Amino acid sequence: KVFEEKRAELERIEAEVLAAAQAHAAKIDGLMVQITRKAGLDGRLFGSVSNFDIADALAAQGFTIDRAAIRLPDGPLKAIGDSHIDVALHHDVIAKITVSVLGEH
Repeated sequence: KVFEEKRAELERIEAEVLAAAQAHAAKIDGLMVQITRKAGLDGRLFGSVSNFDIADALAAQGFTIDRAAIRLPDGPLKAIGDSHIDVALHHDVIAKITVSVLGEH
């Protein structure tokens, strides 16, 4: 009986966490974030744009995202242009954002 009560409590907490993640995903899904970095004439960046930079850019727009939730499967962005990035807010909730890297000379 104690086990069933504990399980019901854990399921309720998990449902609340999932609902909060879905609400957060609805706010940021489809969002575009612009980041400006120094770049060469060939469009390659001097340095790169990491998940830390993307989290900072999202924070500047008022969205608090853990940088570990930002998925960069090919590693940091190293060229100007748009990249479609997944943000895993929960193991069942993934929002898609666009990161537009702009070059400056």
